[in-house]
Amino acid sequence: MKETSLLSFQPVILWTDGLIYFLLVCLVCFAFYAVRREHLSAPWRQVRRRPLVMSALIVLIFYIAVGLTDSIHFRRQLPATEENQEVQYSPEVLSLLDVLVDSLKNNNERSYSAPLAAYAYTKEMITGDDGSQRRDYPRLAFGGAHLKNPETERRADLLGIVFRGGMAGLVLAGLAASFFLFALARHHRKGFWEMGGLIWRGECDTAWKAIVFTLGVFIVLNGMLIPLSAKYHLFGTDKVGQDVFYLTLKGIRTGLVIGTLTTLVMLPFAIFLGISAGYFRGWIDDLIQYLYTTLSSVPGVLLIAASVLILQVYMEKHADAFSSVTERADIRLLFLCIILGVTGWIGLCRLLRGETLKLRELEYVQAATALGVGHRAILFRHILPNVMHIVLISVVLDFSGLVLAEAVLSYVGVGVDPAMISWGNMINSARLELAREPVVWWSLCAAFLLMFGLVLSANVFSDGIRDAFDPRLRGR
Repeated sequence: MKETSLLSFQPVILWTDGLIYFLLVCLVCFAFYAVRREHLSAPWRQVRRRPLVMSALIVLIFYIAVGLTDSIHFRRQLPATEENQEVQYSPEVLSLLDVLVDSLKNNNERSYSAPLAAYAYTKEMITGDDGSQRRDYPRLAFGGAHLKNPETERRADLLGIVFRGGMAGLVLAGLAASFFLFALARHHRKGFWEMGGLIWRGECDTAWKAIVFTLGVFIVLNGMLIPLSAKYHLFGTDKVGQDVFYLTLKGIRTGLVIGTLTTLVMLPFAIFLGISAGYFRGWIDDLIQYLYTTLSSVPGVLLIAASVLILQVYMEKHADAFSSVTERADIRLLFLCIILGVTGWIGLCRLLRGETLKLRELEYVQAATALGVGHRAILFRHILPNVMHIVLISVVLDFSGLVLAEAVLSYVGVGVDPAMISWGNMINSARLELAREPVVWWSLCAAFLLMFGLVLSANVFSDGIRDAFDPRLRGR
C-alpha cells in the first residue's frame, strides 16, 4: 500500500484500488482501439440497437459508479492538540462513498430496527421521566427522530416524502430528458421534436428510448429513496445498529472486485496456454492438457479454502506487516481474486484450444506458414484476433458467476475478510438472524436485492455481447 501526504487528508491506494483503475484504463484504451476498426465497432453497434441490453448497461454503470467511488481511499487529518505539532492522520481508512453517505455511515442505532421504523425491533427496559421503569420498544436515535408521535404521524410522513420525492424526481427526469434530447438534436442537426419522434419510433442507431426511460426511472427512484434514507433507515439496521442500506452499497465494490480482478488474473493463463496448446500441438498440447486436467480434478472449493486458510495463518503470524484492518482485508480480497483466477481459467483455455485447432488449419494460416512467417507473428496477427470474441463472451458470462461465488465462499467462511463489508458476509450473518425470534429478514433481503440487480443486468448484457460477437448468432 502506497501513501502520500496532502493538506487535510492523506490518500491511500490499496492494491485492489490500483488494479481497478488499471483495468479501467485498459477498457478506455480498448474502446479507442475498437472505434477505429470496423470489425470491432460493428458488433458494438449491434449491441447499441438492443433496448434491453442498453437498459442493463445503464444499471451496470450505476453499480460501477458506486464501486469506483468506494475505491478512492484516504485518511483524514487529525486536529492538532499542541502548537507546532507534526501533522497526524486518523488510522481509519475512509472512501469517497463514506463521505457522500456520511449520515448513513454514522447514524447508528443500538441494535436491530425494521425498515422505515421509528422504534427498535426488540423491547428494552425504559426509564420514564418520573423514574418508573417499563419494558417497551424504545424510540430510535435517528430513524423517524423528527416525528413527535410516530404511531399517528409515520404513515402520512412516509407517503409525503415519497410523493414529494417522486414529483421532484419526475421534474428532474423531464429536465434531464429535454437536455439530452436537445444535445442529440444538435449533434444530428435535426429539430427538437423531429429527434424526439425518431427516438420514440426507435429509428435511431442507438436504443435512446430505453436509455432515457431507464435513466428517468433511476432519477425518480433516487428522488424518493434519498430523502427516505435521510430521515429513516431504509433497509433497517443490523445487530450493532449499522444502517443496512449503507452496508449493501459498500458490498457493491467487493462484488465488482471479485468479478473484474479475477478475470484480470484468469485471462493470461487461459489465452497463453489455450492458444499454445491448439497451435503447437504435440508434447506442448499434452503437457497443457495434463496440467488443466489435474487442476480440474481437485475440488475448487477445497483448493480455495486451503489457500485462504494458509493466508490467514500467515496474517496472524505477521500481524505487524499490516498497518490497518482495511489493508489486511484488502490483501485477503486480492489473494481470493488470485486463487479464483488460478482455478477458473480452465474452461476458457479449453474453448481457446479447440478454436485454435480449427484456425491453424485454415488457408490464410497455412499460407503464412508456407511463406516463412514466424510463429509469433502468426499467433498475434492471425490466431489471437480471431479468438477474441470467445474471450470477450466468456469474460462477461463468467462475471455474474464470480459475484455469486463470493457470496457462497463468504457464507461457508472462506471468502473475504470478516472485517470487509460484502454481500456474502451479510448473508452469512443473516443465517443466525433468521433463526431468532422475531425473525430479522431485511439484511438477507437487502443483500439479495442488490446482488440480484447486478447479476441480472450482467447476464442480460452478456447475452447481448454474445449475440453480437458470436459469428454463428450475428445478425439474428
